[in-house]
Amino acid sequence: MSRGTMPQPGAWPGASRAEKPAREAGAASPGPARAAAREGGKAAAGGQPRIAVRCPAEHEEDMYRDADEIEKEKELLTHERGLSEARLSVAPEMDIMDYCKKEWRGNTQKATCMKKGYEEVSQKFTSIRRVRGDNYCALRATLFQAMSQPAAPPPWLQDPELTLLPEKLISKYNWIKQWKLGLKFEGKSEDLVDKIKESLTLLRKKWAGLAELRTAEARQIACDELFTNEEEEYSLYEAVKFLMLNRAIELYDDKEKGKEVPFFSVLLFARDTSNDPGQLLRNHLNQVGHTGGLEQVEMFLLAYAVRHTIQVYRLSKYSTEEFLTVYPTDPPLDWPVVTLIAEDDRHYNVPVRVCDETRL
Repeated sequence: MSRGTMPQPGAWPGASRAEKPAREAGAASPGPARAAAREGGKAAAGGQPRIAVRCPAEHEEDMYRDADEIEKEKELLTHERGLSEARLSVAPEMDIMDYCKKEWRGNTQKATCMKKGYEEVSQKFTSIRRVRGDNYCALRATLFQAMSQPAAPPPWLQDPELTLLPEKLISKYNWIKQWKLGLKFEGKSEDLVDKIKESLTLLRKKWAGLAELRTAEARQIACDELFTNEEEEYSLYEAVKFLMLNRAIELYDDKEKGKEVPFFSVLLFARDTSNDPGQLLRNHLNQVGHTGGLEQVEMFLLAYAVRHTIQVYRLSKYSTEEFLTVYPTDPPLDWPVVTLIAEDDRHYNVPVRVCDETRL
């Protein structure tokens, strides 16, 4: 497997990804301002998944029903479609090149780059699943891929000390009480230990349950159900964010003690907005799921938190050495690998179904 290179620090845009009608005509999205690129703004997720549902009444004349009845059916279908989109976190799979043709129809330079990128990815994967973009996008795509794999739960998840971590850290670092619970949760700071402990326990339980399923089909069905249960799904993200904070604290302490640390952690704490783990929490992790997603340097932290190698096909970087970027750059050989697709470093989708000719 070829490996990409580590992106240069501060080279990622900071606006939320928005769906643009012009995109379907192949219009290129505007490039980030130089100042935003230097500052390495938030790489937020955006755009809701779109599901194409064709209503026959929109295109054909029905000779057996009156106009009012047809109109009511159209309204019902529209309502049901809206409900489905609201609940759906990871859309059903579709052929990867069909998806590309639907999304990138024009002949602009941007559209051509995307098409070539998708053609390259289609040599490895036959299908794609679109991920809901609500500022949890990177966490959702990574966790969905990791938990749906046919493998035992990672050893660190079975550590009995895992659920003791919230109380241990919060008693040592009082500033963690500034933790901002996710959008789907309500609670006060005094509930924080219990809330995060519950989230870590749920992560362990669900991951173990998926791993026990014998067939890939059963595992996928169960994973799909998990990622349509908002209460449980968003609880998992709280657990992963806390694991990211824990790893950040470990890396920062090692750096302060003069120990060797991964290069990304040097960049992580070189930012004006995250000179230490407290600032990282207040200015970055607290924003995930609310006003922003993960920056590229935080993708490394995510990889370290769940101890999975995250490889991303960055389609906008097609024909460059950054087309396939790996987080971390030199991962431990025993880490499982998850693969994502990013069109603009702001939104992540998941490729599925490895081509037979690429199987080991």
